[in-house]
Amino acid sequence: MPADQQIAPTGSKFSQMLDAAARLPGVRIDRAAYLRKALQRHCTDEQIEHAIAESPALAGIPPKVIRELANTSIKFETSKVTTISAAAGIPGGWALVGTVPVDMLQYTGHMLRVAQKLAYIYSWPDLFEGDSEGLDEATESILTLFVGVMFGVNMAQSGVTKVSAMIAAQTARRLPQKALTKGAIYPIVKKVAGMLGVAMTKKTFASGVAKAIPVAGAVFSGGLTLATFLPMSKKLQRHLASLELSKPGLRAWAMPNKLAPAPSLTRLPRDTRAAAPMTSDEDAVLD
Repeated sequence: MPADQQIAPTGSKFSQMLDAAARLPGVRIDRAAYLRKALQRHCTDEQIEHAIAESPALAGIPPKVIRELANTSIKFETSKVTTISAAAGIPGGWALVGTVPVDMLQYTGHMLRVAQKLAYIYSWPDLFEGDSEGLDEATESILTLFVGVMFGVNMAQSGVTKVSAMIAAQTARRLPQKALTKGAIYPIVKKVAGMLGVAMTKKTFASGVAKAIPVAGAVFSGGLTLATFLPMSKKLQRHLASLELSKPGLRAWAMPNKLAPAPSLTRLPRDTRAAAPMTSDEDAVLD
């Protein structure tokens, strides 16, 4: 059987999981609201509005601040998904038949949440367009690649790097729709989706085994989630931080029919006092 025919069923399963998770309440992150809240303790109002209108990189936000905000978001999402997973593991026994799919859905939802937060803080444009609850093809494709990076799929890393380069070169404020849905990136997305379908099936089985023992299953399940979600999120963070799109001053500015020099940016003083990290309550308003 051809490879693409073998990949299709698992790829379809992953796509269905991704779409269902994206429809869960609180999964979709408002880019402007997130950046405004995350940056308010570190930046001037002018820098914040510049970061929202263009990107944190073009607003001159120091890499140290970006890294701190990314780490805060990762810790917050890891804490939430670990707590939910542990609670789902309490029933044990036959009850796991009902909890495993829901737990996997919630896990995927938190992966999408942390992927969006990391993308926005590392200068990606809005991943969602309009008010539709579902995913359009371009958004589904880039989220598939982000999740692929989290799972350590090299092909996904290559895809994200290529999409990032397209955005950086064109100074686009939106995802490259054609490349993600019909062009050079689309075959990569399909293959990554197939790999993720298999990976998700294995994780569901492992999660079910962890929950099979009443009460103790909560400890095992929560620990399993912590041991996977945190390093997966850090993989995505490291990759996004390495891309040209996240580097201050490297993205070209464009005006209709001609290039224009980038305006000067007001950077934070080198001796600016570090702000206290956001509490979970403060981060919760970014949901």
